[in-house]
Amino acid sequence: MKKIIIIDNIHQAAINILKKRKDFSYEVLENFDLNILKEKIKDCDAIALKVFKLNKELLESTQKLKVISKHGVGYDNIDLDTVKNKKITLTITKNANSVSVAEHIFSMILNISKGINAYDKCVKDGNFSKKHELLPTQEISDKKILIVGFGSVTKKLIKRCLGFEMKVYIYDPNANKEIIDSFGCTKIDNLDEGLKEADIVSLNVPLNKNTHNMINMEKIKIMKKNSIIINTSRGGIVNEKDLNEALDKNMIFGAGLDVFENEPPEIDNPLLKNNRVLLSPHAAALTEECKKRTGEDTIQNIIDFFDGKLNKSNIIKL
Repeated sequence: MKKIIIIDNIHQAAINILKKRKDFSYEVLENFDLNILKEKIKDCDAIALKVFKLNKELLESTQKLKVISKHGVGYDNIDLDTVKNKKITLTITKNANSVSVAEHIFSMILNISKGINAYDKCVKDGNFSKKHELLPTQEISDKKILIVGFGSVTKKLIKRCLGFEMKVYIYDPNANKEIIDSFGCTKIDNLDEGLKEADIVSLNVPLNKNTHNMINMEKIKIMKKNSIIINTSRGGIVNEKDLNEALDKNMIFGAGLDVFENEPPEIDNPLLKNNRVLLSPHAAALTEECKKRTGEDTIQNIIDFFDGKLNKSNIIKL
């Protein structure tokens, strides 16, 4: 019997899948004490993981671990060197959250462009007549959006942007131009050129050494004053200090962040009080539909691995 350890809670639909398999045992862990975790995972065959940090010390304590199934697409909370050294297979739920995240990105674009939150507060505070004193708003029709990264979220986002008559540009050095063309988009080969042209920039890439501080003051300086930055990927891709300064100096129109370098962000983080930025608590994938789908795919990846049917596109190459 294969033993699965699920670190953090998971949707009941995922548990129901496991209950149908008599050849798997499972345990859901919500106590993150290091010693308890070491004891629990030392003889497990698989780990289903959400946001908890699976560090080198924990991974090296495992004796039978064959596969880690990440709940979602980001895996920067896993020590990849140890995973590689121990020849553990790492999987992600590649397409499970794409619709929810794409919708979240688009809702941020609309909210920031139209000033929805400010208008709502204006009415509720009894300042109906002061609407003209608020920050300006703008249309998104015919605007240029630069999407950095060409994964599953981007492909869902493209459809929504084109539906609002936006012009879509893609920056991803690894993406095929012909495929991008087939989506009705334009491939950009130079990030700086794309940033100069873009009215909106959506960052849809993983956090790694190449993307850390990808958007900093140097990059912001070449952007349009009416531009909007959206980051729903990982904190650290946008330099938060530089972003706050740029917003304060009206160098760009606005920003939307679902992720932060430190989560939760420190209470003295100036972005928390900046009225030019729209914030959400790493919640882009927290729709009920997405939680169910991602949970099911997380467990299915483990089952498929041991059944020899795992979709290779869900495996992270290390």
